[in-house]
Amino acid sequence: MIKNRIKKIKNFHLLEVTSWKEKSLKDFFSKKANVIMFICNHCPYVKHINKELIKLYNDFSKKEISFIAINSNDVEQYPEDSPENMKNISLKLGYPFPYFFDKKQKVAKYYGAQYTPEFFIFNHHGNLCYQGQLDDSRPKNQIPVTGNDIRNILKNIVYGKGLNSTMVKEGYGCSIKWKI
Repeated sequence: MIKNRIKKIKNFHLLEVTSWKEKSLKDFFSKKANVIMFICNHCPYVKHINKELIKLYNDFSKKEISFIAINSNDVEQYPEDSPENMKNISLKLGYPFPYFFDKKQKVAKYYGAQYTPEFFIFNHHGNLCYQGQLDDSRPKNQIPVTGNDIRNILKNIVYGKGLNSTMVKEGYGCSIKWKI
């Protein structure tokens, strides 16, 4: 169940782990569309799609669509998701997009994120167009990772096809690890 669905993109200041500096999310926003991805290091569902996240970036960033990854997990419960480990994973996998740490979990709460991975796509007006999964692939279901749910929304945006309402496709994966 999708709850607390937001309508507009919002700026936050978070630690960007590869530079080790606090940065404004809006510095990475595009004029055409923005994809905010809630991911983490330990989740097998995220590990399953990591290569596709990079492909999506490579396919759509040159079409003026930005990608921002955020980890909101409690690192006391899941030390693998610490900022230091986030930086290591980002460098090891060659993430071409910024990877932010949401220490206070305020960004995940604002967007109503529930899972890793979970995706939020905003159009050029900052309105939410899509919330949910990457595609129907899961680590053990033998369906190839294609990113089709995200790709279809982004293609519509690139080709100027209006999206009159927010499309929601229930997310899946690991729950966000909230602080106790």
